[in-house]
Amino acid sequence: MYDTIIVRNQVIVEGVIVMKFRVLLILFLTVPIIEIWGIISVGKVIGPLWTIALLILTSVAGAYLAKQQGTQMLKLLQMQLSRGQMPTDTILDGLLLLIGGIMLLFPGFFTDVVGLVFLFPFTRMILRHLLKGWITSMIASGKMITFINFRR
Repeated sequence: MYDTIIVRNQVIVEGVIVMKFRVLLILFLTVPIIEIWGIISVGKVIGPLWTIALLILTSVAGAYLAKQQGTQMLKLLQMQLSRGQMPTDTILDGLLLLIGGIMLLFPGFFTDVVGLVFLFPFTRMILRHLLKGWITSMIASGKMITFINFRR
């Protein structure tokens, strides 16, 4: 059984923290290896100059797409807020756009593909649906606590 620690009225389970650290450690070790392998493999097929050009092209195209989608998301957010609507889907879209933009900052083809998946509207809609389901299940199971405070 895991030990629990109470800090500032929050329960922290040591095993969960250790597990998340292990997952992050594995990601920080494997993703650069995959990226280097991908760059070398593509470089062997199309040549080093074309590989560098392709890396630059995906970064520029991704930055343009992130800017375009981010601007649309901000306009939609402003419109929903001005109408008094709760912009939950728009906020989740903004989070996914941020993650996609960050993924495009890393050099390599694997992270570029993942970042573009987060940026394209159709795939982002699927990811948003999955994210909403995950958040709902976390709240229902009690693993995520929501704080609602209505003041008028």
